[in-house]
Amino acid sequence: MRVLTADQMREADARGMARKGEVSLMRAAGYRLNEAIERFTPGHGPVVAFAGPGNNGGDAFAALALVDRERPRIVYAMEATAPTPARTDAESRAAIAGVTVRPFPQTREEADDALRGATVVLDAMLGTGSRAAPSARFVPAIEALNAFPRASVLAVDIPTGIDASSGAVAEHAVHAGLTVTLGALKLGLLLDPARALAGDLYLGDIDLAPEIPGLDGPQISALVDDEFLALLPRRPDDADKRSAGAPLVIAGSRQFPGAAVLAALGAARAGAGYVTVATPNDTAALVRAHLVEQVVVGFDERSPKAAIECLLDLTNHCSAVALGPGLGLSSAMGKIVRGFVAKSELPLVADASALFHFAKRLETLRGKRCVLTPHSGEFARLSGEGTVAEGARVPRLRAFVERTGIPTLLKGRTTLIDDGTTLHVNTTGTNALATAGTGDVLTGMIGTLLAQGLAPVDAARVAAHWHGLAGRVAHARRRVGVIASDIPELLAAALEFNPAPPQDRLLRIY
Repeated sequence: MRVLTADQMREADARGMARKGEVSLMRAAGYRLNEAIERFTPGHGPVVAFAGPGNNGGDAFAALALVDRERPRIVYAMEATAPTPARTDAESRAAIAGVTVRPFPQTREEADDALRGATVVLDAMLGTGSRAAPSARFVPAIEALNAFPRASVLAVDIPTGIDASSGAVAEHAVHAGLTVTLGALKLGLLLDPARALAGDLYLGDIDLAPEIPGLDGPQISALVDDEFLALLPRRPDDADKRSAGAPLVIAGSRQFPGAAVLAALGAARAGAGYVTVATPNDTAALVRAHLVEQVVVGFDERSPKAAIECLLDLTNHCSAVALGPGLGLSSAMGKIVRGFVAKSELPLVADASALFHFAKRLETLRGKRCVLTPHSGEFARLSGEGTVAEGARVPRLRAFVERTGIPTLLKGRTTLIDDGTTLHVNTTGTNALATAGTGDVLTGMIGTLLAQGLAPVDAARVAAHWHGLAGRVAHARRRVGVIASDIPELLAAALEFNPAPPQDRLLRIY
């Protein structure tokens, strides 16, 4: 699914208005918002909206015009000095429907009074087009909303105070329990720190899909569940154990034997038919003690030339490589890693210690079918440009991939994958995955998906989405104490969901 910046969203809106008319678009927005009110805040309690002077405020009028008339409906509105035809239509329809309109609160006391007794309140003050921090006249309302039960705050399109492109958050910004973003996903809603303020995010369809494919500017994408399932490889009926996916996992050391085990389990539970683990000789016995179905082969770290030949021989029976989890950082291991990759033709995912060995030798990877999977600390070293600030993750990643030509997955709650053409943003991340070893599982999963024929960027984005789903299942089953080895065991359970039906015009994003 295409994800838009604020500028792209404005262009999509303009094209939609030219095709359908802005009145039609705002009415569609009203239907989606009313559907959210009915679905998530059932009952007969009052519905209140804080409406700004633009079309974001108009969307609140359009929504409350449709809300059950048995519910008290009140819009606290800033006057639109030059109302658009769409806002004029929405205000007229709200008046006919009996919606009460009152002046926008000027003080915190007035804002608190406005919210008293409300069961749901719409934040419709500033929308996607807002660039600057909210002015002082919005602050009392923002503070009152943030003191209100968060679960009852519904943000229209985007919470006030959030930058729709960068995810930056102003000093005064609304903390919503639910955000219904309209027409298309906005990049800022998928990035921290803004993501923490959006609550549950839903995409409301207002029939802008025809306008989106031809938009200029950055290509940004996010997988939704039906797209994920379509990309996930299916094992052929006539598959044998190798054609089902035969990744070679090169991982582990005496200090970190568990990394090899976790990567192997991630590969196996992602559907591989034959997993081979190559690990240093002095680690092999430890790894074998924890792996029953996977083949474990030792190599001599002290003899790089012999180790490279051993690994290359193993590739004759494998279809992809997962390289790096828990490997040592010695110069000998560096020679093995780089020498092997230089001679191997298999698709590759490189993680952890492999990234250390490639940090100043990235030319080894150019032209390879590969993807790198650093966390922020590894990326700082890999890029040679130091610590990555949260708000700089997108431009830093894009610059790195543009400079190196190497597809890269940058881990985080919102994992980013860039192949130099499209930035893919993962939406399934969860803090349950913030535990040692989950990255090793992800590496094994990517190795299997590469072995099953996916291109590196597709293997990375499918694995990240699936990994996040499994993390959510783990968190639902164990509120505290999720560990990395839980994740492979829940990959199958993570597929036991029903994607939203095509006719559902409110699509859950996170």
